Amino acid sequence: MLSQGFVSAAAIAASVLFILSLGGLSNQEKAKRAVWYGIVGMAVAVGFTAFGPGIGGYWWMVPMMVIGAVAGVYLAKKVDMTEMPQLVAALHSFVGLAAVFVGFNADLERRRVLAAEGGSEGFSAFAALVAEKTPAELTFLQIEVVLGVFIGAVTFTGSVIAFGKLAGKVDGKPRQLPGGHWLNAGAAVLSLLLAVLYLNGAGFWTLLVLAALALFIGYHLIMGIGGADMPVVVSMLNSYSGWAAAAIGFTLSNDLLIVTGALVGSSGAILSYIMCKAMNRNFVNVILGGFGGSQGPAAEIEGEQVAIDVNGVASALNDADRVVIVPGYGMAVAQAQNAVSELTRKLRSAGKEVLFGIHPVAGRLPGHMNVLLAEAKVPYDIVLEMDEINDDFAETDVVIVIGSNDIVNPAAQEDPNSPIAGMPVLRVWESRQVIVCKRGQGTGYSGIENPLFFKENTRMLYGDARSSIDSLVPLVE
Repeated sequence: MLSQGFVSAAAIAASVLFILSLGGLSNQEKAKRAVWYGIVGMAVAVGFTAFGPGIGGYWWMVPMMVIGAVAGVYLAKKVDMTEMPQLVAALHSFVGLAAVFVGFNADLERRRVLAAEGGSEGFSAFAALVAEKTPAELTFLQIEVVLGVFIGAVTFTGSVIAFGKLAGKVDGKPRQLPGGHWLNAGAAVLSLLLAVLYLNGAGFWTLLVLAALALFIGYHLIMGIGGADMPVVVSMLNSYSGWAAAAIGFTLSNDLLIVTGALVGSSGAILSYIMCKAMNRNFVNVILGGFGGSQGPAAEIEGEQVAIDVNGVASALNDADRVVIVPGYGMAVAQAQNAVSELTRKLRSAGKEVLFGIHPVAGRLPGHMNVLLAEAKVPYDIVLEMDEINDDFAETDVVIVIGSNDIVNPAAQEDPNSPIAGMPVLRVWESRQVIVCKRGQGTGYSGIENPLFFKENTRMLYGDARSSIDSLVPLVE
């Protein structure tokens, strides 16, 4: 059994490693090392916490840890990079559910200690901590339990629905029950009343009903958000899971969990702000309704989509001096990143300038495209963000759009009635020619038509992105 001094020192070390991990993830070249900081930090945190003072029950705790570790390794090997967004959403749900169960257990232990006589004698671990608390501290414990259960329950069902939408198992369009957000508001008010009753000595049933209402809020809240807002939703749920973990930390008097939860919660909130700014939307606007809702009569689209074959695309690329590639979720679905990397290598070896334009919300997870390109060994220095490349499209000969829709949609700037009006987009239509790799003529994930596909300088290369790029590579000279 480790002393409290060792546990405290380990908590400080793990906290520093988590901070270094978060800081390093902002740079692609340092990201791999940053991940290892996080892995080591978590190993230290789990190890020293499990063998800290007052901890017991190893006969069931250790097997559970082994089962969890095996499941984690299995999922890590099985899940493709294209499925990473839904995996992240699913993992958020586990944090939320853990917060709910910890909150329930903490209250049951509080009631058990209060019902017993003889002070802290006979209690161990968390029960011993509860037995030493003053009445005021016990009230704070109840507040922490309420917050942990409520935030955790919202996070759980919200993350499950987000997983379903990202995986295509739930309709990506905004769906709400009759009454809309008034139902959410009513459930929130009832939850507040139940919290007041609980703090004033009501039974355990108040926590159960509060949790049920929070589960409904999480479900109905995310169901009402459109699929195009999912990058913001993922980062938002990430923030919720962090605050739920922090609440658990206060409940368990675990400083490391408080620090870790605060890091996750604050970083998720900052990322949500960045995502909202990238889409020219505010956080409340995202929560109260996703893309795809009617804003008025949309502008009519004139013209027709003109198809092109790989020979035509190869000819355009061979004549070009400057090429920009804009990847989207379609590249991830087709797993075309390696083919795109090979095309990039061949174009650069032919003396052409090749750059990548990445929109902050490309894909279904912040940084999704950057991860795929890094996996395919595309050089970091040619991968540029939207603000870095938008002014250069007018000097670009050919832009290749691979599986993107909303982030290259000119309606965002040209049609005030468009559901994405005002959203900053990559202005690919300003280039001399645009090649769009797309499976068919359908709309994108958010169901919004794109006038780009009908412009005179746009050509549509229909088919699977990976097959199309693979067929294109040998034709490039």
